[in-house]
Amino acid sequence: MSTVGVEQLIPDSISTSVIETVNGSHQFTIKGYSLTKGMSPGKYIQSDIFSVGGYDWAIYFYPDGKNPEDQSTYVSLFIALSSDSNDIRALFELTLMDQSGKGKHKVHSHFDRSLEGGPYTLKYKGSMWGYKRFFKRSALETSDYLKDDCLIVNCTVGVVRARLEGPKQYGIVLPPSNMGQGLKDLLDSEIGCDIAFQVGDETFKAHKLILATRSPVFRAQFFGPIGNNNMDSIVIEDIEPSIFKAMLSFIYTDELPDVHEITGSTSASSFTNMIQHLLAAADLYDLGRLKILCEVLLCEKLNTDNVATTLALAEQHQFLQLKAFCLKFVASPSNLGAVMKSEGFKHLKQSCPTLLSELLNTVAAVDKSSTSGQSNKKRSVSSVLGCDTTNVRQVRRRT
Repeated sequence: MSTVGVEQLIPDSISTSVIETVNGSHQFTIKGYSLTKGMSPGKYIQSDIFSVGGYDWAIYFYPDGKNPEDQSTYVSLFIALSSDSNDIRALFELTLMDQSGKGKHKVHSHFDRSLEGGPYTLKYKGSMWGYKRFFKRSALETSDYLKDDCLIVNCTVGVVRARLEGPKQYGIVLPPSNMGQGLKDLLDSEIGCDIAFQVGDETFKAHKLILATRSPVFRAQFFGPIGNNNMDSIVIEDIEPSIFKAMLSFIYTDELPDVHEITGSTSASSFTNMIQHLLAAADLYDLGRLKILCEVLLCEKLNTDNVATTLALAEQHQFLQLKAFCLKFVASPSNLGAVMKSEGFKHLKQSCPTLLSELLNTVAAVDKSSTSGQSNKKRSVSSVLGCDTTNVRQVRRRT
């Protein structure tokens, strides 16, 4: 029996084309929905630009609808390509969130219907996918989707990508790096430690070379021109033991330890308080990545109760990005009143009085978007601050 036919079924080489989607999502919150009514059809509110699959996108919400012929009966919702790109194929999902807690979200998904017509192709920048008649406005305004004059929209984008897989030459799985865990084990075991830190009632041992590698301050202290490589102990007076322990852990692992485990508390205020102190310690020892990580976490956890203390910290240590973020947060009309009533704001006025002028300027910049009554608003803000900011501005000009 001939084996030619069998031999022809055995290829000399193989390859596989994998068509898949790179998915990402964005949540867009619209506060003050009632103030958007009457914008007229075709006028929209745009989300911030976000990236998925290497392309930029934005959500467009039309309070009075996209088409004039609908006479503002419906709200319209679209997702648009914001990159200068052509023929981008993608799947989309637009979800209006149910804020009652029942989970009955209004979902329009392209993902569920991808087999019917395939992915949608966006031809050029500004191309849109969505619904002109997304929701009848009268029904929306009496629904659980609208709460405290606020709407929440979730958008998921799946960008279609194709990749080619050739034959795999090796079947050995490369494990992830465990360098950080190895160094952490070295720290915990105290093997080879040559420096001890006395922090309050606790003692922490470490390795000079590792500390010097990670911190310019430690490098100068141990190996600099006026440093002392022979020292074997240091007393730390300005940092709490738990903060110093967390900082040491980061130096060895490049990861933030479990803050709740260190503090023994699961409260949000304890978390924020520790991150604030850890940020100050990171600044003291010039740990650049830890500083940025703490700033990111403080921005994510920012609220009306902690923004004043965070702003004071940012001012004292000159964390400019964190400071700008805090000022904008406080200046928001929805936050300003609550912040002024907080205990942290009383401390802020005493410890950083010059910040009041900057805060006033930020509030004024927000008010500038209004079409009338700007001068009255500026005066009212000054009175809300509880002091005359004129002298503050004069001091800042002289310095």
